Amino acid sequence: MTAALPAVQTADGLDELAGLVADGDVLVLSGAGLSTDSGIPDYRGATGSLRRHTPMTWQTFRRDPRGRHRYWARSYVGWPQMAAARPNAGHSAVARLQRAGLLAGVVTQNVDGLHQAAGARDVVELHGGLDRTVCLACGDVARRDELHRRLRAANPAFGPRADEVNPDGDAELPDEVLDGFVMVGCTACGDGPLKPDVVFFGETVPRDRVGTCFRMLEESAGLLVLGSSLTVMSGYRFVLRAAELGIPVAVVNLGPTRGDAKVDVKVDAPLGEVLPELARRCGA
Repeated sequence: MTAALPAVQTADGLDELAGLVADGDVLVLSGAGLSTDSGIPDYRGATGSLRRHTPMTWQTFRRDPRGRHRYWARSYVGWPQMAAARPNAGHSAVARLQRAGLLAGVVTQNVDGLHQAAGARDVVELHGGLDRTVCLACGDVARRDELHRRLRAANPAFGPRADEVNPDGDAELPDEVLDGFVMVGCTACGDGPLKPDVVFFGETVPRDRVGTCFRMLEESAGLLVLGSSLTVMSGYRFVLRAAELGIPVAVVNLGPTRGDAKVDVKVDAPLGEVLPELARRCGA
């Protein structure tokens, strides 16, 4: 009896996907589903954190000092796990495709820096990066690991265990432990508040960043969406623009996406299997 082929070899659309990417000038748009194999949960998948957890919103962070304090306490506990995450086979495959000259660019909705850690160049972080902080008073941008060092010194006895870390680095902690956390100020102006250099839910992606991504799309021969449900407009708008311009769209994602009706190729299979196979078929 012949053994069954791995799912990735029989996945619908894989041949068409390889044909699209092999032609080159493809813009990658990646989402949280690409990082789940690195131990970072997504928001909307089968185990997505939005099913159990409401993420920090820009409105709460800006207006509610208690909510801001809660965020930083949880983020302090969650940061080591985020910082320790390593690129997976999917990230490495994207970097290989870029080195082979097949990509027009890489745009990511993720804030984990794993594309860059895998060797991808000139990645546009649509929603910013958790490895940086910005002062809302003076605008100073600083390294997150330096903030973590200062927080560790200010909180020598604050060490609750995180039950769960969300895609934005915000760990799940019981409210009763939060009062023991001490937040620090900005080293540049001595004030603050400090904010991770990411776009929170309800916050607007900077217009110039969106414009850069649109220009990259308009100069590309195809759009490849990886691990995004396209539920939020920040990613879905690129599928809409590609459809308007007649640029073919391919999606690799486990489960349905908001853009399925507008895509030319859909592969519903694990990214950690599909992308290495895709890179192999494209000679990368």
